[in-house]
Amino acid sequence: MLRWMIVIFLALVLISWLSPMLSRLGLGRLPGDLRFRAFGREWYLPVTTTVVLSFAASLIGYLI
Repeated sequence: MLRWMIVIFLALVLISWLSPMLSRLGLGRLPGDLRFRAFGREWYLPVTTTVVLSFAASLIGYLI
């Protein structure tokens, strides 16, 4: 259980570190990504970006 928590923490740190670079590539602004305002805050749901990154990670895992 502790290993998975460490892996998840490191993945979140890596994603937050890479998000500015990914936004320059156009990820985060794909047609299926949802951005809306509710309750005085801006909410962002990167649905399509998540699917694309998951597919890329699966492809890399399959090839290695």
